[in-house]
Order: sequence, then structure tokens, then C-alpha cells
Amino acid sequence: MNQSTSNKLALWALASIFFVVGVAEFISVGVLPSIADYFQESTSSAGRIVSFYALGAALGSPFIMAFTSTIKRRTVLLGSLILFILGNLITAMAPNFSILLTGRITTALSHGVMFAIATLVATMLVAPNKQASAIAFLFSGLTIATALGAPFGTFISDHLGWRLPFFGIAALGLITLLANTKLLPTVITTTTKPATLKEQISLLGNPRLLLVMLTTLIGYGGTFATYTYLSPILQSISHISAESISPILVLYGIALAIGNTIGGKVGNEKPLQALLVIFILQALALGSLWFTAPYPLWAILSVLAFGLFAFMNVAPLQTYLLILARREVPHAVDTASSLNISAFNGGIVVGASIGGFITDTIGLIHTPWVAAAMVAIAAVLTVALLRQEERYFISTDNPAHPCQDSMAYEN
Repeated sequence: MNQSTSNKLALWALASIFFVVGVAEFISVGVLPSIADYFQESTSSAGRIVSFYALGAALGSPFIMAFTSTIKRRTVLLGSLILFILGNLITAMAPNFSILLTGRITTALSHGVMFAIATLVATMLVAPNKQASAIAFLFSGLTIATALGAPFGTFISDHLGWRLPFFGIAALGLITLLANTKLLPTVITTTTKPATLKEQISLLGNPRLLLVMLTTLIGYGGTFATYTYLSPILQSISHISAESISPILVLYGIALAIGNTIGGKVGNEKPLQALLVIFILQALALGSLWFTAPYPLWAILSVLAFGLFAFMNVAPLQTYLLILARREVPHAVDTASSLNISAFNGGIVVGASIGGFITDTIGLIHTPWVAAAMVAIAAVLTVALLRQEERYFISTDNPAHPCQDSMAYEN
């Protein structure tokens, strides 16, 4: 098997991680009613299986990445897959709600670690000008899971019980573990030594990296300020029947996948310039829903436009973060990657919380324009990143494009 084929198979194996983790994350929405009924919990209390997962994914991975910095990344990635399988087995066999939450948190701790390492490894398997496409390819697994996770969970839990989906995810996790054990390269050359704990902590004081992470949190969070409440908007404001919501969400998922692929392609060469255009278009798409929500056909078109741009920003954001980290903190790129993955998950929590606050105070119809405002702020922050980048290349008198930076990596 030649090197090119091996790398492609490795990318497929890494993408399978994003799919199985995405199913584990989004399936909770579908099984939530069954879990609430089984454990006699209120819907809001049972909703902790969603919020605790997001918080675990956001807060846990940087610490795990920091304290495993001396361990080969391949080992950490495969170990995280084992933790993922264990977490889903705990969830599936939980005798009470507290143990179930423990299983969800255990699963979440592996989430950010796997995403951070996988995106970094993927960029090492392709040419420098294909890094964003490689990241987008990995996230295509997540977009498919976004479209299928909740409907799959609802169908299985309604017919066969809520435990079976989690056993199924554990089985998929085992298959994914075997695939990555077989297909990931055993050694990728490194030219750098692992970062010390002090060097990794210093990442939190790097203003350039923090600005990228803030952009990630606000820009990605804007998506979830509306997406979290999309079904209620379509039902109560657009007056679309409940039976029609699932097909619309499937179309939304298809739009996500298309947009994710486009984001990878346009983010390969100039990720920041691409990101600015994406944020502007995303803000316009979200804002349009505020006007079109009362009109079913136009509302659906706005939702599809919003879906097209919702994940388009992911690959350029993560690509630029890796470019910047290789330049600023070459010994702690993987930890920087995990912090930005945490920012994505933090965006879900922040966006959903802001959307909930807006819904409770001034009404559901106002979530689209608030989400659009969040994304517009991210666009302004992207302008600041562009100016920061221009100052760097002027000060270093370096004509090379930052996407040509590369760094060897130890697996």
C-alpha cells in the first residue's frame, strides 16, 4: 500500500471518530424524553445529559491534553476512544440517573481530546495547502451525525428503549478503535520536544490565541443560539406541522454537510479572509429568519441558508488556530488545538443559554437576530485577526503565506 493510500485510509479512520462522537453527542436530544420518563425526572432535569456533556467536553480536554503531553499522541487518541466506549457502556447500564450522568461526563471527557488530536494528525497527513480540506473532511462525520443522531435516537428509544442506542454507540466506538489502531501511522517524525506544564499554561496568556478562541466561541455560539430552538420556531411561529420538522432537519443536515465541504475548500489558502466572508453571509442568513419566520416556505429557505453557513466556519477557524499555534507555541500545538475545540463546545453552551434567555424574556422570534448579532461580532473579531496577521508579516518581513507553515508531529 503506497503512502497516499495509507494517508487517505487514515483520514477515513479519523473521520469515523467524528461520526461516532457526534452521534453520542446529538443522540441525547432524541432519547431525552424516554430517559426523563424512565428515571421520573423532569424534562429540564433530564436535560442535564445535554448540558453536562457539553461542559465536560469544553472543560475536560485541555487538562487531559496538558497532563498527557509526554505521552505519544497516538496512544492518547486510542486511549480516549477506550474511555469513550467505557462512558457509553456506563450510560447504557446506569441503574440510576446519577450514574447515567457520570457515564455522559466520562464520554464527554474523551470528546475534545479526540477532536483536537485528530485534527492535528489530519493536517500532518496532507500537503500544507490542503489542511482546511482535511479538517473539513473529518467534520463531515460530525455533520452526518448532526442530521442522524437525534432522529436515530428518537426512533430506537421509542421502539426498543433508550439503553440500546448507547450500547450501539459503544459497539461503533469499538469498530472505530480497531480501525484507527490498524490504519493510523505508528510514527510521524517530530522535531520538537513536548511542552512543559508551564508552557502549556502560558497559552492562556497569549492574546493572539485567545482572540481566535473568542472568535470561535462567539461565532460558533451564534449558530446554537438559534439552532437549539429551531423546532419550536418552525412549529409555533412558522406553523409547520410537527411531522414535517424531521424532513426539514434532514435537509438542514445536508446543507450543513455541503457548507462544511465548501468551508474546507475556501479555507485552504487564506482561512481568515474566507472566515470573514462566511461570518458575514451567516449573519445575513440568520437575520433573514427573523423576517421570514412567519411565512413557512420562506422560513424553510432561510433555515437551509442558515444551515449552509452554520458549519462552514469550522475548518477555517481550526486551520488558522493550528497555523498560529505552530508559530506562537510550537511545543504545545496539541494543547492549543484542544482549547479551540473547547471553545467550539463552549459556544454550544453559551449560544444555547443566550437563546434560552432571549426566548424567556422577549420571545422566541428574537433568537435569529440575536444569533446574527453574535456572528457579526465574530466577523469584527476576524477583522482584528486579519490586522494582527498583517502586522506580523510586516514586522517579520516574511512574504510567505501562513498556510505554508508546517510542523512535524509525533504520533
